[in-house]
Amino acid sequence: MAADERTMFEIFREGDYNRAFHYIFYTDLEEHARDDQITKAAAGETVYTGFLADETKEQARAVVEAIVDELNDMDEDEAGMDAAVIRDRLSAFLVDNPVDGIR
Repeated sequence: MAADERTMFEIFREGDYNRAFHYIFYTDLEEHARDDQITKAAAGETVYTGFLADETKEQARAVVEAIVDELNDMDEDEAGMDAAVIRDRLSAFLVDNPVDGIR
């Protein structure tokens, strides 16, 4: 799969007081908001990052949103999800990283 047929995404947790979970689809960022969104994600704690096939991106987005909602509904001190669980839930949509070929 060509690099331009996939979207890099990240699920992250804010590092400040709020500690809310969010997601970002990097290739979907609008030019004027790109730097702010990337800075926000970089300042947070990465929960999961990967690549999605563009052809199934919208279906994958619904699963990513559900995961983030679930994380935000958990008790703040115990909130979290194992990367393997996230990978399993997204397995139908994940594609290899174009750099190292790892999902």
